Amino acid sequence: MENHDKAQLQSFLKTLPPVEFCCVYGSSLHSNNPGSAKSTMVDCILGVSNPQQWHSENLTLNNDHYAAWMVLLGGARLITDVADEIGVGVHFNPFVSWDDKMFKYGVVRMHDLVQDILNWERFYLSGRLQKPVHVLLDNLDVTNVNSVNLRAAMSAALLLLPSKFTEEELYAKICSLSYMGDLRMLFAEDRNKVKKIVQGQFELFRSMYKPFIEEYETKELLRRSLSGNTQPIISQDGGLSAAQSLVSSLPPMVRSQMAMKLGEKKVLCDSGRVIQEVVIGSKDEAAKCMQTILQRKVMVSSARQAVSGLLAAGGITAMRYVGAKISKAWKSWR
Repeated sequence: MENHDKAQLQSFLKTLPPVEFCCVYGSSLHSNNPGSAKSTMVDCILGVSNPQQWHSENLTLNNDHYAAWMVLLGGARLITDVADEIGVGVHFNPFVSWDDKMFKYGVVRMHDLVQDILNWERFYLSGRLQKPVHVLLDNLDVTNVNSVNLRAAMSAALLLLPSKFTEEELYAKICSLSYMGDLRMLFAEDRNKVKKIVQGQFELFRSMYKPFIEEYETKELLRRSLSGNTQPIISQDGGLSAAQSLVSSLPPMVRSQMAMKLGEKKVLCDSGRVIQEVVIGSKDEAAKCMQTILQRKVMVSSARQAVSGLLAAGGITAMRYVGAKISKAWKSWR
């Protein structure tokens, strides 16, 4: 992210009530086409301790950021209720124009953000944070907490990948996790979205996941070998013990749901502690079970957030946003 863009975003944040966390994601982070940077909407996630109080303050400062009907009928309480009860806990204000730039910012309760990172409860913001982001403000060390999310994402991707693959294929699989089951991918997203994200931000993915690749090499779950290509070929252990190790790195809620389908058993750890372990017959069985669970999570969350987003944006803004998405999707299908 360019220094000028950082300074501009920091200036924009000063027009809003204080936040605990702010990150930028999406195409504005690392545009493949510098000429389009000015027209690209800057996407932000803002973490706050009390969304209703934050929105109440922001309505005083920036009333025009919100849909008129929400302001008139319920204000901050309605805005928060729609996000929590209909959506997945995030309220988005899109098409906010400031200093010759367009912004879209999503406001989330810090507790909900951390829980999604650790448990993939809704697998919404946790999915966003598995891809490159630029963290501008982090008062509660979310970046460190997110390392759990990155390790889990890599484990999930490895379960779904074959015995041999490239580094780019690994990042593509990680990137695709949060799109599995996403209803928007059927009609309102670029069919080449995952490929474009990974190729456009390859070095950022590499810097994010390098520590975990090295960790898994040390554990002898992965092995890299040079080939004629610029990228090394990565091989993984497809045995039952390796698969069990990958499953153990998945979030507790996902493991619990897998255990309900596959069963669980008590295992004595090296430390002498007894833990519950998912019973798996093979890597493929674990992968299919996990994939079904994640697809269900993404399908439900994407549907809920789509409805919440349309309500939050208001009629004209919603049509503008959906129209832009569908136009981009159709171009990719030609």
